[in-house]
Amino acid sequence: MTSDANTFTLPARILHWLMAIMILAMLFIGVGMVASVSERHEWLLRIHKPLGIAILILAVVRLAVRLRHPPPALPADLPTVQKLAAHASHWLLYALMLAMPLIGWAMLSAGGYPVMLSDSLRLPPIFPTSPVAFAVLRHLHSWFAILLFLTFLAHMSAALYHGLIRRDGVLSSMLRGEEKAEAIEPEEVIEPVIEPDTLP
Repeated sequence: MTSDANTFTLPARILHWLMAIMILAMLFIGVGMVASVSERHEWLLRIHKPLGIAILILAVVRLAVRLRHPPPALPADLPTVQKLAAHASHWLLYALMLAMPLIGWAMLSAGGYPVMLSDSLRLPPIFPTSPVAFAVLRHLHSWFAILLFLTFLAHMSAALYHGLIRRDGVLSSMLRGEEKAEAIEPEEVIEPVIEPDTLP
């Protein structure tokens, strides 16, 4: 379902760019956690958990905003294959934004690790303790992270393609708000005055 509007709503644009920054930060933090075994690992882990839960909450809010305010329609001259790819990549992003935090939460629960958002705020486990499930979920979390990164790159590449090559308004619809058309006053039409013929 699409909207007749030319741009995304303000809440949709704010959520889009906020979550883009958060997801990019999360991906780099994840790489840093895997690559580091020093004290930095614990510091990154303390950021990773609450950031993941924040992404989960915002993804639910963003999905509700999208369903309440459908996005603008894609350009009519866009090939059907590209339209299908655009829709598929968007829904894949939503699925990954919801699945990744839940898989991470379940993974820690299966491993018996506490999911601490702060020193005093602890989330309940959502999966029973199981070493086998922990190993499976850990691999799944890693593979989904790679898929999220590739989908993110594809999404960014498509946005640049629309903004720099096609210049069809797709990118600008997420960058700016609805432009109000300036009121154009009707031009004054001067009708010629026809004088009656003078009688002799």
